[in-house]
Amino acid sequence: MKHRESQHKTLRFLTPKGNPCNVMFMEKDTTQLRAQRFREALDGAAFGPTELARRLGMENPQTVNNWRDRGVSARMAAEAARELGVSQDWLNGKDAPMHDGSIPRPRADGPLYVLEPLAPWDDETPLDEDEVELRLFKEVELSSGNGKLARTEIQEVTGPKLRFSRHTMRTCGVDPGNAVFGTNSGNSNHPLILHGATLGIDKGMTRIVDGEIYALDHDGQFRVKFLQRLPGGGLRMHSFNSDEYPDEDYDFDQVMQQRIVILGRVFWWSTIRPLRSSNRI
Repeated sequence: MKHRESQHKTLRFLTPKGNPCNVMFMEKDTTQLRAQRFREALDGAAFGPTELARRLGMENPQTVNNWRDRGVSARMAAEAARELGVSQDWLNGKDAPMHDGSIPRPRADGPLYVLEPLAPWDDETPLDEDEVELRLFKEVELSSGNGKLARTEIQEVTGPKLRFSRHTMRTCGVDPGNAVFGTNSGNSNHPLILHGATLGIDKGMTRIVDGEIYALDHDGQFRVKFLQRLPGGGLRMHSFNSDEYPDEDYDFDQVMQQRIVILGRVFWWSTIRPLRSSNRI
């Protein structure tokens, strides 16, 4: 047997007669095993390394190509296993089946999509490795007293949380520590963003990029608008439903006087649409 230091370990023992005896043990080369399993999983997928990199939100496909030689990094193993339709333990080189039955295997001759069942959860359900909790921002009515009209203020509300995917935030370039969520009110952006839609907001992005959607605190009112910069430090608010909601222009002084504050860029929204008719298919 040829001895290679990288794959073998040699221990020396003494026999009952005092003679030395070398015993050679094989060490499992997990790096090569993980690389081999990644190549096998990728060969069985319906896409190549470039598409896998895109699905994982990676800018450089070369990183995925490097996995052919050294296996998937520990940080990306869970997401890569999910996209490839294999067991994470198997992909990591552990003694586990390639397919554990929980994830459908991609087929090269099948459709490039997988319909997975929804996983219901409640407040007691622990977060997955790829999930974070986002805090809620909303309008809060402040106590006025003495017959004065109550006013509102945008505040973080304790209690409600939203579970969100780290992968989605990474794809959108959002630091999880800067992410909060709010609720859209009104139809100024209908049908793009419906009334009651949940919004993901990046507080770390308050710089105006023309044409992007932002959440605003307009003197205590929570608003969602497309923004455009105007000369002299002003801004224009544009609604998707521009037929009913014309553009609003504010110069710098008006922005200050009306306490218009950009809370952050809206990077995600989701809407529940109840079925209006009782006739169901």
